[in-house]
Amino acid sequence: MPLRAFRIAYDGTDYRGFQRQPDVATVEDAIFDSLRALDILEPDADKPAGYAAAGRTDAGVSALAQTIALEAPDWLAPRALNAELPADVRAWAAAEAPDGFHATHHASRREYTYHLYAPVADGAPAPPAVDDDRFRAACEALSGTHDIHNLTPDDRNTERSLSLAARRDGDYLVVTASAGGFARELVRRLVSLARAVGTGESPLEKVDRVLEPEPLPGHEGVAPAPPEPLVLTEVDYPDLAFEIDDDAAASARAVFNRRRVDRRTGARVAGQVADGMR
Repeated sequence: MPLRAFRIAYDGTDYRGFQRQPDVATVEDAIFDSLRALDILEPDADKPAGYAAAGRTDAGVSALAQTIALEAPDWLAPRALNAELPADVRAWAAAEAPDGFHATHHASRREYTYHLYAPVADGAPAPPAVDDDRFRAACEALSGTHDIHNLTPDDRNTERSLSLAARRDGDYLVVTASAGGFARELVRRLVSLARAVGTGESPLEKVDRVLEPEPLPGHEGVAPAPPEPLVLTEVDYPDLAFEIDDDAAASARAVFNRRRVDRRTGARVAGQVADGMR
């Protein structure tokens, strides 16, 4: 069977990450269960023939453009895959892949977006105010080619060429990080470090210290920011031309729009409870 690649979007809230793990729900498990239900993956098979994914995402992290590839029949359109997937995991585009294609190794660029809640101080209880200029200065200092061993639990292959930028959108700083590949927890630690500089908790010089060859002592370490505001938004493949499945994309938009309404409603309810205790 030919190799085919699929774009997968998911809400990572209820999953322990993308990659399979024993005894916990993961996005990859949901995909494999769908393929078994469609008789593409044998019940006792470990994974589909030719299978690979663009990368792992941590527990709680969502995706717009996670990409998987596998040997698949021509009839396996995104809408067919969605028929067996849970509502919070949606295929929405597909592409024919050349022989030897590997969804991990052949990605030329990956992009993540982090939605950092950073309201302008107005006297109401809120997180420490973030100075946008200081935050952007930290992003600029972190951009470029660096050994990021102090910003990941990984202990090898830690050199990365990074681009980090931020723009203000109301109460949020929308942080975009792009690179050829990302080490574990890297984006969340980049955001955490930039936030510490932006609030004045750390000086800008802390960035230089983090990027030095010497390991940071524990008390100087950079903890990762929470995972839920992080989204894998782009994965680029120069040799693939994805075609959007209009029906699958429409159903996916409906699912995520319902979730947007549900969460806005939940926020209003929580706000009423909080405001009522004054």
